[in-house]
Amino acid sequence: MNPFSHRLAVCSWSLQPSTPSQLLQNLTEIGIPKVQLALDPLREHPALWEPVAQLFANQGIEIVSGMFGTVGEDYSTLETIKQSGGVVPDHTWDQNWRQIQQTVRLATQLGITLVTFHAGFLPHEESDPAFAKLLGRIRQIGELFGEAGIELGFETGQETAETLASFLARLSMPGVGVNFDPANLLLYEKGDPIAALEHLFPWLKQCHIKDAKRTRVPGTWGEEVVVGTGEVDWPVFFQILKTRGYRGPLAIEREAGNQRVADIRSAKAFIESLS
Repeated sequence: MNPFSHRLAVCSWSLQPSTPSQLLQNLTEIGIPKVQLALDPLREHPALWEPVAQLFANQGIEIVSGMFGTVGEDYSTLETIKQSGGVVPDHTWDQNWRQIQQTVRLATQLGITLVTFHAGFLPHEESDPAFAKLLGRIRQIGELFGEAGIELGFETGQETAETLASFLARLSMPGVGVNFDPANLLLYEKGDPIAALEHLFPWLKQCHIKDAKRTRVPGTWGEEVVVGTGEVDWPVFFQILKTRGYRGPLAIEREAGNQRVADIRSAKAFIESLS
C-alpha cells in the first residue's frame, strides 16, 4: 500500500459537475473524501454553489485546496495558450485582478489555505521586459493571498523547471511555490518530470497526479492518459516524495476522456497498489 494514499484528493473540475450535489455524488463513488475545489463556479454562480461548504461538512469531505482560472485562456494549441495564458496578457490583467480579489474572499470564507493557478508562460531571461512585469503581478497576487493567510501554487509545465525555479528564487516569497504536475512537463515538452520534481522540491506546495505521453510531432500537445499508463515514473516519483518528507496533498486530475469517474478510480487503485 502506498503510504501517500491517505493524501489523495480529487480535482473537482475533472468531474465537470453542474451542481454541488453531483460533485458530492462523484466523490462518494470514487471513494476519496478530499477535493481540490475550483473556485470560479462559486464566483460565477454563487447561488448555485453557496451550499457546497455545508454539504461537504455534513458528509465529511475536506477541501484541501482551491484553484482558479484566468480570463481568455485558449488551450487550442501550444501557441494560443502561450499568448493567452495566465496573468501575462495586458488586455486581460484588469479583469483578472478584479476576479482574483473575489477569489481570495471566497477562499477565506471556505477556510482554504492553498490556492493554485496557471501564471502563464514565464520569460526565460530576466532581461526580457516581460519578466519584470510578470514578477510585479505575481508579487501583487502573492501579497494579496498572503495577507489572507493563503499560500499560492503555480502549475508546472509551461516552462522548464530551471526557469520556474529561477523565477521563484527571484520572487523570494515563502508563501508562493509550486503545484507540481508531472504530466504537464510531458504535455508541454518541458523536460523530465522526475528531474523537475527534484529541482522544484524546495518550493513544493501540492502535487497533481496526472499522466501523459510525449508528443511525436514537435510543436503539438502530448497526450494525457490514465494514471499508470503514461510516461511518468510513479514509483520513483513517490520515492522522492517519501525520501524528502513531502506532507502536502496529492490531487488526482483528469482533463481528457469521457469517463472521468472511472479513470480517477483507476488512478486511485494504481496509486494504492504502489508500495
